[in-house]
Amino acid sequence: MNRKAVSLTSFVLILAVIISTVSPGLARWDEGMFMPDRIASLDLKKKGLKIKPEEIYNPKGGGLTDAVIRLSIGCSAEFVSPEGLILTNHHCAFDALVSASTPENDLVEHGFKADNRSGEISARNYSIFITERIEDVTSKIRQGTDGLSGDGLAAALEKNTAELQKAEQEKASKGSTIRIQSMNNGYFHYLFQTRQIQDIRVVYAPPRNIGVFGGDPDNFEWTRHTGDFTFLRAYTAPDGSSAPYSANNVPYKAKKFLTMNADGVKDGDFVFVLGYPGATTRYRESQSIEYARDANFPFLAAWLDARSRSLREIGETDEEKRIAYQSQIANFDNAFKVFDGGRWRLLRSKVVEKRRAEEQRFAQWVEADPKRREKYGTVLSELAEASAESNRYAKRDILVRRMPDATMPMFRTIYQAVAEGKMLPDAERQAKAEEIKKALEGRETAYERDMLKFFLRSFDELPADQKFDGAENLFKAFSGKERRAAEDAFAENIAEGKYWNAETVAALYGPQTMDFRPERDNVKAFAAALKRERDAANARAAAFASKIDRLRLLYQQGMAEMKGITPYPDANSTLRFSYGNVKGYSPRESEFRTPLTTLKGMWEKDTGVDPWDMPQKIKDLDAAKDFGRWRTGDSVIVNFLSTNDIIGGNSGSPILDAKGRQVGICFDGNYEGLGNDFYYDPNMNRTISVDIRFVLFVTEKVAGAGWILDEMNIVGGAKTK
Repeated sequence: MNRKAVSLTSFVLILAVIISTVSPGLARWDEGMFMPDRIASLDLKKKGLKIKPEEIYNPKGGGLTDAVIRLSIGCSAEFVSPEGLILTNHHCAFDALVSASTPENDLVEHGFKADNRSGEISARNYSIFITERIEDVTSKIRQGTDGLSGDGLAAALEKNTAELQKAEQEKASKGSTIRIQSMNNGYFHYLFQTRQIQDIRVVYAPPRNIGVFGGDPDNFEWTRHTGDFTFLRAYTAPDGSSAPYSANNVPYKAKKFLTMNADGVKDGDFVFVLGYPGATTRYRESQSIEYARDANFPFLAAWLDARSRSLREIGETDEEKRIAYQSQIANFDNAFKVFDGGRWRLLRSKVVEKRRAEEQRFAQWVEADPKRREKYGTVLSELAEASAESNRYAKRDILVRRMPDATMPMFRTIYQAVAEGKMLPDAERQAKAEEIKKALEGRETAYERDMLKFFLRSFDELPADQKFDGAENLFKAFSGKERRAAEDAFAENIAEGKYWNAETVAALYGPQTMDFRPERDNVKAFAAALKRERDAANARAAAFASKIDRLRLLYQQGMAEMKGITPYPDANSTLRFSYGNVKGYSPRESEFRTPLTTLKGMWEKDTGVDPWDMPQKIKDLDAAKDFGRWRTGDSVIVNFLSTNDIIGGNSGSPILDAKGRQVGICFDGNYEGLGNDFYYDPNMNRTISVDIRFVLFVTEKVAGAGWILDEMNIVGGAKTK
């Protein structure tokens, strides 16, 4: 489960899940990404927890949550030794490996191992965030707002938030940051105190054919046999304060770190997850889901696929670029599956239809009581009206608001010049040319060309009532191959410099010749039409935004009141808790998938060719049955499934047993469970984790890095023969 995809999403709950989105004591199944301050009221003992809730989260400190951290790139991670040793996913450390790679030494392909602390390398641009304090401050933020509405309410909430945040920041310890976040359109307000550690280093990362075994074909699939893990380490200045990378820095002294349970898990075991899930929107109206299903998700899937294919083709003939682009490609491929699979799941599960049915029941519930009619009587109609206006040209608006994106530096400078529409004196125009030249340095012309072609084809595929005049005025006289050829020529003119360069773009800020030049004027006309349409789309979006927070808050309050529940807040990259059990699932009729995989399955997938090229070292150890204390029966458990509710951002989260010992690392979800930004399906949603026994087996027996394990607290495990 890639971190950026992650972040990258928006959905809603179906009726059954809304019913289960409840306050402690009412929750059904294993749904919920709960704030830590709610753990104590979830009655987890009945579900299988064998430690006290305050051992997981204690507002005074010392709970397991103190060991769980967030990586700056959007993943979760955990301290696993008192010396700042961190465990997370391989794909969460991917960028660090790429940035340290060269054509001669691709660390993604070959892996990285430090033989001691002096050999650990900098994880460039990485840092971690430690959550020191969490407090529900909803009542404080709402103080004095009774009877207010509209701009008055917004101003009062903003004032209360700013004042409380300032007061708490003044009291916070040096190096800590206070921020107050509004959640669920103002349903909740929470205070978070965090501390950043800047110096992060790579300790051990397995090679590609362990860390990414199965590659994109296996992504979001079960069964899995992927060793998606990497060890990092946090360093501080000698006085314990955060500092940039320095040879004088020392390992961070973790106040809390996790214990590894080498006995692992078995089918049915209770497990829980602590981490930083990225984003969910599980309380949205039916129109929001419909927009995602029919417009946003299809576009995002196609756009990400186009970006991946273009960069992959560029890398095929340039090894240096292949290495540089492999992280982006992996992210795009991952996100493509998220949106394509999410769209499929929303259709297959009829989420829009079920949500509409619930809204009909809500309307009946409101109508049955005068007080409810007064408070909620117009919320559904106002939501429908606002959405109808905002989404009238949804598919076109998505395109014009996205273009030009970051893949189009040349066209972006052209668009900006046309949009500004101003004249500059000669000297300023020359300076503008130099500014543009710098902005275009290092641009990938083939990438821009491919993405321009993608957008032009997307405009052509718009419904008849949403056509974009800027494209139709240029290409409507053509069809089929002729239109494609005309679009291609248009894209190549921009991207490959047939006419456009820094000087010709800068010339747009000066007087133009009167003669018609298609290579110049067709592009100008397209950019001008794009500006007009984007302004109209932005106006619709702004009008929607001015109304939607109030309506969605009322909507959520009404739904919760109808159900007699208190919902858990949507995920927003803050520390959360979820619980579940190790459990398989049935993805389709007459098929059941068990929840644990072993090296035997790795052998079954092995082709000797990327992405299913099983490492020879693992084959040799397996043939000799040399598994050490990490064996289970006659093999080693590799991955396992559980019913925990997670989302992008949970990548790297520890999954712990009933006694609070780490038994794995979350790294993915199953394809049938996509769409979980919107809803949780107890029959389909599964978390995929690397079994901690495989992590320890690979580190010790395959990599020969037993020194890393020596500083960890490991219990259990098979007796060595």
